[in-house]
Amino acid sequence: MSASAGLSLAKFLGAYRDSVQTYIVDGVIQPGDKLPSENALMVDFGVSRTVVRSALTRLQAEGLVETERGRGSFALTPPDDGPQPVPGSRPVASVEDRLHLLEFRLGVESEAVALAARNNSDRQLRAVNAALEQFAASADHPGHAMKADFEFHRAIAAASGNPFYSDCLAALGQTMIAMPRTRLLTGVEHYARDHFDQVVHEHRSIAAAIADGDETAASAAMRSHLANSRRRFKASLRPPA
Repeated sequence: MSASAGLSLAKFLGAYRDSVQTYIVDGVIQPGDKLPSENALMVDFGVSRTVVRSALTRLQAEGLVETERGRGSFALTPPDDGPQPVPGSRPVASVEDRLHLLEFRLGVESEAVALAARNNSDRQLRAVNAALEQFAASADHPGHAMKADFEFHRAIAAASGNPFYSDCLAALGQTMIAMPRTRLLTGVEHYARDHFDQVVHEHRSIAAAIADGDETAASAAMRSHLANSRRRFKASLRPPA
C-alpha cells in the first residue's frame, strides 16, 4: 500500500493498524512475529520516519506492538475493531489495563480451576494437557506460545463445567495473555528462557492438581501462577540497568 508524502499521522496510524490486523487475520503474521521495518513503512506509506515512530509509539500504548532497538517491531496481540462480544467488556489498551486484567483473572480463574479439578471429564483433561504440551514446545515462537497459553487457560475454563467461565475467557480473547517484553529482547535470551520454563512449570503444577482432583491445590497453583505473571510483567517494564 502506498500513500502521498503528506499522509497525516492519524491516517497513517489507521492504515497501518488495518494492515497489521489484515496480516494477522490472513495468517501472514502471528502475535510475536516481526512487522515491516521503519524504512519499509516509510516507502510503502510515503511518510517520514517521525510519523512512523509516532505511530509505533501509539500502537505500543495500545498494546498491539512492541519495538526493540536494533530488532524492529513485533505484533503482540491481534487488534479487534469488531463489536465487543459481551456487554461491559473493554479493550486492553494500556499497561494499566493489563495489570488490572491480571488482577481480575486472579479471582475468576482461581475459582474456575477449582471447579475444573472437581468436574473435569477425561476429554477435557486431555484438552488441558494438549494445550500445555503445545505451550511447552513453543519456546522459540512467541506467537505460538501466546496462542497455546490462551488455549490452556480456556481449556481449564471449559473443564470447570460452568459455561459462564468459558464465556468470560472467550470474551477476553487472546489479549488476556500478557507477554513479557523479555520474550522479544536481544541479549536476554537466557533470562527470557528461564521465565518461559518457569511458566511451563507453573502450568504443569496446575494441570497436575486438576488431574489429582485437588481443588485447593489447583486454586493455589493458579493464584501463584497469575501473581507471578503479574510480577514478571511489571518487571519486564523496567528499563534495563
